Parts: sequence; C-alpha cells; structure tokens
Amino acid sequence: MNHATSPVTSAYSQDELKTQVARAALAYVVPGEIVGVGTGSTVNKFIDAVAGMKDRIRGAVSSSQASTARLQALGIKVFEAQEVDSLAVYIDGADEIDAQGNMIKGGGAALTREKIVAALARCFVCIADESKLVQTLGKFALPVEIIPMAAKQLGRQFAAIGGHARVRTAGEVPVLTDNGQMILDVSGLQIREPRAFELEISQWPGVVTVGVFAIQKAQICLLGTPRGVRTLDFRAPAGQP
Repeated sequence: MNHATSPVTSAYSQDELKTQVARAALAYVVPGEIVGVGTGSTVNKFIDAVAGMKDRIRGAVSSSQASTARLQALGIKVFEAQEVDSLAVYIDGADEIDAQGNMIKGGGAALTREKIVAALARCFVCIADESKLVQTLGKFALPVEIIPMAAKQLGRQFAAIGGHARVRTAGEVPVLTDNGQMILDVSGLQIREPRAFELEISQWPGVVTVGVFAIQKAQICLLGTPRGVRTLDFRAPAGQP
C-alpha cells in the first residue's frame, strides 16, 4: 500500500478536510468520459468541484436522486446507469473504511444504487476524512436496505450474531430509500471478514443490499488529515492477484 502526503502548514476543520479530498479527487476524473458520482456531504463538495471542469467531461452517472439534482443544477448532464457499459472511475465517500479498502456505506440511504454504480466502474476512489479509517468495520451502525415485511425476521437474525437492528426513522416515520424500501441500522457488530460477511448477509431473505462494500471495495482512498491529503492505494502490485 502506497502513501503520499501533500504538505500543509495549518490544521483544517472537518468541513475543510472534505473540501480538500473532494478537490484532490479531480485528478482521477478522466477527460472526455462519464464519471460515477456517489452520495453524501463529501461527495457534494466533489460535485461542486467537478462543475469547474464540466466542459471536459461527458457527464455523470449518479447514485441518488439528491446527487442527480445537485449535478443537474450545476449544468452537468446525468446519464442513467443502463445507458453506459462502464465507467473509468466512481467517486464516493464512506462511513468507515479499513486498511484493505473494505467499507461500510449507506449512512445517506443510497447503498443499493451506490453498489450498482460502483460495479460499473474500473476504479473506486473513496474520499473521506481520517476519522473514517478504522481497524475493524462495525463501530458505525451497519445500514441494510430491506423489504419492509422482513424487518422483524431480519432483526432476529442480526440479534443471533450479536447485532442490534433498528428501523431508521425520521421522527415517527420510517426513512425510505430512493427504491422505496426501508433501512435497518445494525449496531454491535465487529466485521472481521468483510467479504464473507457481505456474501452471507446478502443471501438472507428480505435483504436488498447490505452496506458492507468488500466486493465493490475502494481501489484508492483519498484521506483528509490535518497534515494534508493522504493517498491509500489498495491495488495489488504488478504480478500479484
């Protein structure tokens, strides 16, 4: 794993760190192509930054209605995922990321569409501040998009493996994804084998998408730190699988 740090002379607020990594991500945008765009506060800063080069890209594929609206408001053409065969790069944030590039995502309730767009991309670039880097996934409650009728059954299944599942609500009303489904937030887990965990939970009846991104994990993470942008490269060295 390679590390590169850009020099800075002062500390940054978390908001400034997000702006810093969002701008750094512009280096991974391929001129003349369509860029994959995720969801969330850090991605919003990337959208604002990429608007400055909108005449040099064909447009974007977005993972949420909120990101689509922001892109279009800035004059960036948004393509549907089914209109493209592949993307050079997908830029998105993470709620947690480990030292291998595995992530927990879904705090913004867009995890299903994020996985779909990530699967189209040849490179996933995660942009995050250093508080998101963890040794073991699970401190952040795991989002799971579910079919509503399975909520209680899935709650029991998560309890059996040490988790505590709660339906995400806004006040008294369940939060619905852009797909019209509910979110379970599962706390109390320590996810030591992310890929195996993702494969297992994805098979549970009623699960639409589990918010572990180990199959569609990051290849690059641009990590905002008070010392500058730290680049984590999870790609295997040449000659290694």
